[in-house]
Amino acid sequence: MFPIIPAASAADSGNQEGIFAAGKDPATIGMTNLVSNTGVVASDVAAVATARRGMPGCEYGGDKGIFAFGKKGDPNPNVEVNTRNLVSNAGVVASDEASVGTARAFSAACSYGEDKGIFNTATTPSVDFTNLVTNEGVIASDVAGVGTLRSLHGFACEFNNREEGIFAFGAGYVNYTNLVSSAGVVSSDIAAVNSVTARDGGGGLTFGGDKGLLAFGNDGSDVSITNIVSNTGVVQDDAASVATARYSLAGTQYGGDKGILGFGHDGASCDITNLVTNAGVVASDVTGVGTARYTINAVSFN
Repeated sequence: MFPIIPAASAADSGNQEGIFAAGKDPATIGMTNLVSNTGVVASDVAAVATARRGMPGCEYGGDKGIFAFGKKGDPNPNVEVNTRNLVSNAGVVASDEASVGTARAFSAACSYGEDKGIFNTATTPSVDFTNLVTNEGVIASDVAGVGTLRSLHGFACEFNNREEGIFAFGAGYVNYTNLVSSAGVVSSDIAAVNSVTARDGGGGLTFGGDKGLLAFGNDGSDVSITNIVSNTGVVQDDAASVATARYSLAGTQYGGDKGILGFGHDGASCDITNLVTNAGVVASDVTGVGTARYTINAVSFN
């Protein structure tokens, strides 16, 4: 008689490892730091990609990642680009490749449909469009955005087993969200229905297989609060965290159902990371691994 092999549960449906990339300290830098399947952050690795900041990223293909767009130069020419860099399922960042879509920086990105992705608007001045990413990492042309124009430093994450995504908050401390369907369609504005602090510059990640987390940011001052996103895309009430309040950080997944928040700015560049359990609980600060920096981003792989 053949053994019965149980199906994978929602809690172990995600990627095992992660990577933090690029940022600013105070010059723009291009290094990366890998995150193991136990949440250990590795030392700096020199990047082959052009150094830039405000470079969003998301997963694609189920086990790979992509970074795209961003701003290069310090302080001039300070150019926004539409370059993409693919991340293999071994965590290797590929060289720059020309892409499509309007060059911009400080936008947000998330996955949808389990193996595809979407980049949202942000640039200076802000323009309103999105770009879908195929399950082979190809970025599509601009699509006119839906909802109120979201400016810089919004949050994004996946939920519902990476079938759907959410864009939240942004510059000007707006307090609305836009859901991304399993077909990559962005919904109209949804006003916050709970006790949720509007802010910008935080990090987002998925955890527990089917939920998301929006963490930290700035609402006029740095905050150390989190909001869980339910498996139907509802943003829950603020929860206080034990971690250092900061903004311009990044979050990603590891270990299949857990997450990590890293780096940022709390008056100075940070080399702080915080692990997130599969119940969405943020752990105390861990310091000292990797170059302190902010305007960073992260994706998961493997």
